[in-house]
Amino acid sequence: MGLLLIAIFLVLMFIGVPIAFVIGIVALVGIFNVPYIPEVTVPVKMLNGLNSFVLLAVPLFILAANLMNSGQISQKLINFALSMVGHIRGGLAHANILVSMIFAGVSGASQADTAGVGKILIPNMKKQGYDTATAVSVTAASSTIGVIIPPSIPMIIFAGLTNASVGALFLAGIIPGVLVGLGMMVLIYFYSIKRGYPKYERTSLSKFSKLFLETFPALLTPVILIGGIISGLFTATEAAAFASLYTLLISMFYYKTLKIKDLPKILVDTLTLSSLSLFALAAASALGELLSYYQLATWAQEFFANNIDSKVVFILIIILFFLFIGTFMDAIPAMILFIPVILPVALHFEVSPVLLGLITIMTLAIGLVTPPYGLCLLLAAKIGDISIEKSFKAVIPFIAVILVVLIFVAFFPNIAFYIPKLISPSFF
Repeated sequence: MGLLLIAIFLVLMFIGVPIAFVIGIVALVGIFNVPYIPEVTVPVKMLNGLNSFVLLAVPLFILAANLMNSGQISQKLINFALSMVGHIRGGLAHANILVSMIFAGVSGASQADTAGVGKILIPNMKKQGYDTATAVSVTAASSTIGVIIPPSIPMIIFAGLTNASVGALFLAGIIPGVLVGLGMMVLIYFYSIKRGYPKYERTSLSKFSKLFLETFPALLTPVILIGGIISGLFTATEAAAFASLYTLLISMFYYKTLKIKDLPKILVDTLTLSSLSLFALAAASALGELLSYYQLATWAQEFFANNIDSKVVFILIIILFFLFIGTFMDAIPAMILFIPVILPVALHFEVSPVLLGLITIMTLAIGLVTPPYGLCLLLAAKIGDISIEKSFKAVIPFIAVILVVLIFVAFFPNIAFYIPKLISPSFF
């Protein structure tokens, strides 16, 4: 039966069935053919998989991102980023990366970053003389920082699966996210020197001060969110609700760029994007029941116990495994399916849940720019009107940057843990 289910999974993936439906169909077929599991288990598990307070953060953070984009806050952040790095050779590309790092501190959703920032910067980069492949690859690759720098939707899901501290995961993601961003900026600098990409005049202090004051309410958002969660003022879900409300208020009353008539479309877009992840999560919960029946977790533990005796080898296997999984599956269903299986093995090798979460999320972030799933790459390529093949070729050097930081963090975790240990040693 197991081989049949694997065959069904592969065939459905090959013919292009959406991954959420693939997972649901495999769970349905598998459970219907197990005599000891009633058929009602499928809808019950799907419902229970979504019956979690922490999951409310998913649509709420996506709503905050959509409000930012519709309220033109993204454009203001881009202007501010340009004032900081525009004078460096390849300034517009540097601003693209920097604004993704700032955007990451508000939304926790990489796809929203790609859509919002890409619609503005990809056409502008092309006008400034950047080739389309570079404009698309920079936008897509820098968007992956959205799930590494807090707040991060995958980190919230991981914490719910493992009982790891959301605050510890958030703080541990800051340094790796910044390192990824800086690494990409170094790469762009060398590209710019070689290809002669333009730069802007250095922004005057008075203009920079004006732009800072203009964007200050938006820049304050991640400080309030992360500070509130770390201090215990509110939970991750409450932080997401605050982010949505705060973004709505500053867009409507401070910047006055959002109208009430815009809200229905924003809500529809939010529900559409949220449903993709949440339905996949529900289906993965049902499949998890089937995997439990086949005792996959026990098999995995026995396999590692009998064949692997090195923590280093275990970490490398986890990275390679999630690199493969990320090419055709979103981070949320991937974690729902495999983290309960991997976590006991990780603990056996003395890999903490926070480190495992960081490794898993950074690895799966690469899946956002690797076909055939590669949602951020697909969105950016569509905006830039370029083929996926050309886009992927251009994004490979940026993937290498993420991998270098990932390996560095995986084997020298104290670098990532410096901030959480400094702020709250009780996390560890």
